[in-house]
Amino acid sequence: MGFKCGIIGLPNVGKSTLFNALTQTSQAQAENYPFCTIEPNVGEVDVPDERLSKLTKISSSDKTIPTRITFVDIAGLVEGASKGEGLGNQFLGNIREVDALAHIIRCFDDQNITHVNGSIDPIRDIETINTELLLSDIESLENRIANLEKKERGGDKDAPKKLKLINTLIKNLNLGNLIKETEFDEDEMKYIREFQLLTNKETIYVCNTDEESITQQNSYIDLVGSYLKDKGLKKINISADIESQLSLLEISEQKEFLNTIGLEEPGLNKLIIEGYKALKLITFFTSGPKETKAWTIKKGSLAPQAAGKIHTDFEKGFIRAETISYNELNSIGNFIEAKDSGKLRSEGKEYIVKDGDIMNFRFNV
Repeated sequence: MGFKCGIIGLPNVGKSTLFNALTQTSQAQAENYPFCTIEPNVGEVDVPDERLSKLTKISSSDKTIPTRITFVDIAGLVEGASKGEGLGNQFLGNIREVDALAHIIRCFDDQNITHVNGSIDPIRDIETINTELLLSDIESLENRIANLEKKERGGDKDAPKKLKLINTLIKNLNLGNLIKETEFDEDEMKYIREFQLLTNKETIYVCNTDEESITQQNSYIDLVGSYLKDKGLKKINISADIESQLSLLEISEQKEFLNTIGLEEPGLNKLIIEGYKALKLITFFTSGPKETKAWTIKKGSLAPQAAGKIHTDFEKGFIRAETISYNELNSIGNFIEAKDSGKLRSEGKEYIVKDGDIMNFRFNV
């Protein structure tokens, strides 16, 4: 599994339309009225990776198994959601369960599609969502205080540290500072991850625009770009309408369609790439006659940790990993010549796995 991405934004910004297109389903109601998504819709998609098909050919594999990403279409939040407005806390709770957020921002004009606030203002929309996430985090932290104070009286060594940190976090949040935009040391981050705060989640800002503006930009996209740049953040541009059209085409037809509108790749690819960057994820492969498979791990993972993604026994009894980079193997053409030329390496427990590594684990339990 790659990662779990929650699709958030105000009502009617194109979340469900984009979700349907990305997951190639029509299970999310893409209707023109607020709160049409009453329960979060969940869909999985393969992570596109051209290396997989080439590895399958090299190994003459019977099966090709890509890694997958789970998308969760979460109902549109509105101002006051943290206090129960709209569909309220039910959906703020759903957000806590995902690894990253794709924040969809409406960057197009269309009189036939209503806006919950009556006008198009992407900066206002971003700040509305962020404020609701921020207020929800404050409430979540405040709810922890009484229990931690009780634990402190009982002699819990971590409780005083957590209480001090919570006071700092609440102070920062009240100043309008999102957790992920504030620096903390590793000990503090350990507790923050435990708190499951919404404003600590990695967020990919997605400008949903019309077909014309996807290549030429527009004033809304420019506004979002400038706003995020000042905060050291980036955005990607996607047209939910284009993605919807792509989802109805065969792969060969998709490439032709993209070329006609001046695009090199689908929006899904952009979203996945940014998600992997934000979460610091990489891909390694296992490949043989039976199957070629992609695996997702954290950047900086050691070889035994990568082995553990396949099976816990692989990590417990790890001996070594026969390793070669994808680029080297693709250049050589087969595993036999790779081994004969000394390119197939034997790596031990301290080896840091790199993106594109092809690994065969040796273990004993």
